[in-house]
Amino acid sequence: MDIAYEPIGADEHGRLAGLYGPLTDAVRDLIDATILTDVDADTIEDARIAIEAVTQKLRASQLSPAAAVRYVVDGRPLVWGNAVIGMRNPIAPPLTIHHDGGRCWSEFSLGIAYEGPPGLVHGGVCALVLDHILGEAASEGLTKPLFTGTISVKYLRGTPLGELRAEAAIERTEGVKTFVRGSISDHTGTTAEAEGIFVMPGWAREIR
Repeated sequence: MDIAYEPIGADEHGRLAGLYGPLTDAVRDLIDATILTDVDADTIEDARIAIEAVTQKLRASQLSPAAAVRYVVDGRPLVWGNAVIGMRNPIAPPLTIHHDGGRCWSEFSLGIAYEGPPGLVHGGVCALVLDHILGEAASEGLTKPLFTGTISVKYLRGTPLGELRAEAAIERTEGVKTFVRGSISDHTGTTAEAEGIFVMPGWAREIR
């Protein structure tokens, strides 16, 4: 079924981003600090107690998990819980996506929370990023209802943690299917490639 988004203006979007963005950044930094900390046992216990107390404060008023925060500004949905671009999701890097017609790209950084082999990004995280960037291209910035039908990822070499670039472009469209290619690269070249087919769901075909 279709997903309803609440339209908001740029000013309201800026207000909400200013409110929730710093909180999300702080939790993201906490995740990184938790992985890398080497403090003593007493400090860890103090931190645990403090974190649990803050968590309880945040749980004092909660949205239903089924009612994720969804807004739209200028026709583009802002799914703030998204695992790749979600501004209210501290496990999202997050990626900021730039568009130019059927092509899109993002320059971003993946830290220790995304590690697989030592010093390298987990292959599943690479697949997650590629799935999203291909979907962004296919749907022209999430403005068209297209969902992943199939995706194939080819790992050329390990993707190092740190500064990366992802990009994707539409190859062709055949009826309700859009074919897309994309890649992840570091400063020395491409590390992973992907191709995918994105399909318009049945409910969207009925209202075209």
